[in-house]
Amino acid sequence: MKTYTNTGNKDTRSGFGAGLEELGKKNENVVALCADLTGSLKMDAFKANHPERFFQVGIAEANMIGMAAGMTIGGKIPYTGTFANFSTGRVYDQIRQSVAYSGKNVKICASHAGITLGEDGATHQILEDIGLMKMLPGMTVINTCDYNQTKAATLAIADHNGPVYLRFGRPKVANFTPENGTFEIGKALELTEGTDVTIIATGHLVWEALEAAKTLNESGISAEVINIHTIKPLDAQAIITSVKKTGCVVTAEEHNYLGGLGESVARVLAENAPTPQEMVATQDTFGESGTPAQLMEKYGLNAEAIVKAAKKVAARK
Repeated sequence: MKTYTNTGNKDTRSGFGAGLEELGKKNENVVALCADLTGSLKMDAFKANHPERFFQVGIAEANMIGMAAGMTIGGKIPYTGTFANFSTGRVYDQIRQSVAYSGKNVKICASHAGITLGEDGATHQILEDIGLMKMLPGMTVINTCDYNQTKAATLAIADHNGPVYLRFGRPKVANFTPENGTFEIGKALELTEGTDVTIIATGHLVWEALEAAKTLNESGISAEVINIHTIKPLDAQAIITSVKKTGCVVTAEEHNYLGGLGESVARVLAENAPTPQEMVATQDTFGESGTPAQLMEKYGLNAEAIVKAAKKVAARK
């Protein structure tokens, strides 16, 4: 079984900041807009080195989206930055009308997604944003797993013509993907091969899936782990190929099971290869205040929960 090494815990939002700064040097059309959260989004370096291309809009997220849409008309590539809750729910109308409907080349970059935002509590812990964004026609939806992948995705979406929702997080998590690796939108990554169960994970749950696979392997269950960093467009063929081999699947995400990765996978399987599936996700609930580790344990979003789900689904084959 292939193993992965955590080279040191790092926050994915810093991967975004590093990628944005690198883009600032490479592409003069890249501009950045922030809704009064420059430090939280790690946009400080871009602001310091490219002040003429940085726009602090204040606590005016709807205006930020409108400004970004307008900038694309002049050939700019705007990256907007704020918390995931404010990047989606607060400005959904503006995104729908001014960005998605018009096919504008806006990159909506959202930090502090999911319950790992932690102590700020339920009002800030959006768990429905993937569903909101994937339903918009033409919107690409990306949810990265670690610092390196977030940096790579930040760079890659500048070359993609069209609206993108890039989702990442606040806490320091395992950093295990290759440094300076390439990022291909819509291409799933098989991390480990297996024959008994497929584990399809996204975001912070990818590392937990790898840890779960090690535990399962020790108990005689061969787990195949797939990193779905792009939820839309979804790599349907990678999913179908894997589950036809293993005969069952667990999806794992830091999001409500309604509207998230699990539902997207279920649709693919229902249409192509009906397969037993278990979903590791929040169960139609809001979060609460607590440390990321406490919340991930309480809401069943960790390796232990994935192991349990894998054993359950394997028994359904």
